Amino acid sequence: MIHNKKVKHLAVLSLSCAVLVGCEKAPTKSSQSAKEQVKTEANYVSEVVSYVDPLIGTKGPFNHRQAGNVTPGALVPFGMFNFGPEHAYTQDLLAESEGISKKILEEHKRVPVSPGGYNYQASRVKGFSFTRLSGTGCLGASGDIPVMPFTKDVTFSPATDPINGYYSAGFSHDNETAIPGYYQVGLDNGVNVELAATTRTGIANFRFEQAANAKLLFRTSYSQLGSGDAYAKVDREKREVTGYVTSGNFCGYLGEYNQRDYYTLHFVAKLDKTITGSGAWKDNKIVKDKDSSKGGMGYGDNGWPDIGQGSGVWVNLDLKDGETVQMRVGISYVSLENARENLKIEQSEHSFADVRKQSQQTWEEELSKVKVASSDISQLRVFYTALYHSLFHPNVFSDVNGQYTGFDQKVHTVSGTQKMQYANFSGWDVYRSQLQLVTLLDKKRGSDIAQSLFNQANQFNGIWDRWTHNAGPTGVMSGDPSTIAIANFVAFGANDFDVSGAYTSLHKAATQPTEFDLSNIGCPVFCRGQKPSLDEWKNLGYISDQSNSWEGASETLEQASSYFSLSQLAERLGKTEDAARFVDEAGYWRNIYNPAATDSLGYIQGRNDDLTWKENFDPFSGHLFVEGSPAQYLWMIPHDGAGLAKTIGGEEAMSQRLDSHFRKSDGSWVLYRDSAEFSDVSNQPSILSPWMYLHTGDAYKTQQTVRETMKQLWLDAPDGIPGQDDLGQMSSWYVFSSLGLYPKYPGRADLVLSSPQFSKAQIGNLTINAPSASGDHIYINSLEVNGTKTLNSWIDESYINKPVTLDFTLSTEPNKAFGKAVENRPPSYEPATRL
Repeated sequence: MIHNKKVKHLAVLSLSCAVLVGCEKAPTKSSQSAKEQVKTEANYVSEVVSYVDPLIGTKGPFNHRQAGNVTPGALVPFGMFNFGPEHAYTQDLLAESEGISKKILEEHKRVPVSPGGYNYQASRVKGFSFTRLSGTGCLGASGDIPVMPFTKDVTFSPATDPINGYYSAGFSHDNETAIPGYYQVGLDNGVNVELAATTRTGIANFRFEQAANAKLLFRTSYSQLGSGDAYAKVDREKREVTGYVTSGNFCGYLGEYNQRDYYTLHFVAKLDKTITGSGAWKDNKIVKDKDSSKGGMGYGDNGWPDIGQGSGVWVNLDLKDGETVQMRVGISYVSLENARENLKIEQSEHSFADVRKQSQQTWEEELSKVKVASSDISQLRVFYTALYHSLFHPNVFSDVNGQYTGFDQKVHTVSGTQKMQYANFSGWDVYRSQLQLVTLLDKKRGSDIAQSLFNQANQFNGIWDRWTHNAGPTGVMSGDPSTIAIANFVAFGANDFDVSGAYTSLHKAATQPTEFDLSNIGCPVFCRGQKPSLDEWKNLGYISDQSNSWEGASETLEQASSYFSLSQLAERLGKTEDAARFVDEAGYWRNIYNPAATDSLGYIQGRNDDLTWKENFDPFSGHLFVEGSPAQYLWMIPHDGAGLAKTIGGEEAMSQRLDSHFRKSDGSWVLYRDSAEFSDVSNQPSILSPWMYLHTGDAYKTQQTVRETMKQLWLDAPDGIPGQDDLGQMSSWYVFSSLGLYPKYPGRADLVLSSPQFSKAQIGNLTINAPSASGDHIYINSLEVNGTKTLNSWIDESYINKPVTLDFTLSTEPNKAFGKAVENRPPSYEPATRL
């Protein structure tokens, strides 16, 4: 299939160029076989961009919880501009989907979008937008200013075409190319589309096979989940279209708090061909020969924009058959003037080929920071695609002049040593391993992201929001991921930001309840408080079932991790009293462990504010906690694994309970989307659980479970990402796991170990050698760290500042002595606090 063969991608593009004269050909592979292109296993692979397939993770049922939700398109690492297709859905696809789409269509009179705008099962395109988020769990975000090359008459308003049956074009994956920094698709209307991008700009080639009715539709108001306002204006003499969209509404259909505007994106689009005419539409009316239009889609009464609202313009083009119109676009979240400057500085007179080449080179440099050796082409493709997806977000948010719009909706300028402001921080997801990976590859970028979060907090009354989208706090999800993120940045060597100021702010947030902490505004999904019901935390030692949070028990576990990370940051700053206090508070998770939760087993259980246990407890309910069950959350105690083992009956009992969590009684694996009694390592509450065997002394079971998870859930196919990628978090889990590493501790850079799947790898100061890593050699037989033998199943933070070499000998049989003794297990931090 095309998604499994990069050579075919390139061959298809070459064929397209042969038929559609005028498009720029992709570089072709040599005649060598794929395996011959990989040098010997003893050497690191080169030209790593050739192993990235952006279509991996784009396919899944319409039920977004079962798809990677990643988006192919043209972008550079962490780029503001993400240029790619927005898909439309036919009635047939809606009919085949799993209920959610039909419910939305019937009850809300609004056709749903796919997260990121792309779904491999779709067959029509409604435009090519300038901004997208990749792998979100919520249905849609950004997707701003989709531009559609069109070849029919505009006979009625696009706002009244709910499934884009008319204002769209079909396509086939056989005529689609997706590689890092470049996207191409041949549309059934005879237009071949090629896209490339810089950090803040994009460039498109639209080649019209039949030019008689060639036009471009600027669907200005049609962000993925609507808009509060939009404006577009055509200037025929300058051959340009300018405008803006004001939007927000992230997850807004889940609650009214986010059904609001909180960012404005300005754009300028310059064309290299004559504009012969224009028209506009607003809501249900079209006006030919008009050059401007203004009006948003709104967000409806329930977060779904109503059909029949919105605005845009179109331009008619003076082309000959087979001719290409080139569009250069600059964007800015500050002003049209800044969008123009971004375009001038980043593109200047560069050709499409120049932009594309530079984008690919940028990806090659970034991806090559992780070097691996392997002769398994499919394995390399899955790995480098996961690394690629890990480096989409957060996004550069400041312009070339340093300006950006803050959470206070005022214009700010980066200062001091900060080079760029970043946005789009999916905290609940990425604090677990994605930000650690980003920082390990570029400490300066990590520092700038950390300063960006601090800037946002300063602009938002001192509140560190848990899920930021462009210029707005959304409050989405639970816990306090920002504290963990900041502590992780520093632990991984990113300290070129105001660490002291950030700590002071986080300390205040952890100890002094705000009006938002004491309010249920936005709850449960969008709680505005950074520490919901902090008064309960201080008075009860847990968050109760009556709290201002999205379920008190899971909130308590999230906050326990947050306080542990803050203790580690305090210790680095020499604040020993704070460190002792916060590590003690990190032990509050014990206060919600009920040893008699069921007839035979104890669990983390919700608790009332009068100290009684929440009734009607079902440990296998997948909706009792945030995106997980008590059975899955039991293992989400990263800093105190030994304490957990003691609490639930000892290391043998813990190992056996983990066994029954990952396997059914017949011994078959259960790693994904079964009963909530079992693990679901496609989602955040379960991704730590395979590593918890290390605290039982059965390190070989971690090796076995991690390898099996990668084998079963991560595939070289469009459905190869098991659940939503969440802005690169799940992909980063795969990257670390492939290397035999995992950053388990909030606020520390210690790494716990599994068996690497590559014979050789290098990341940061770490060199990893495992010459027998292939096939069923999944167990660690022996390990040397810098030439010294060890049975430790973890390494400390020393690799952050000096070179460390890990030499693994792998085997088909487990060495049960590895990591068995207490002194060889990862550290655990056990305060004594209990009710």
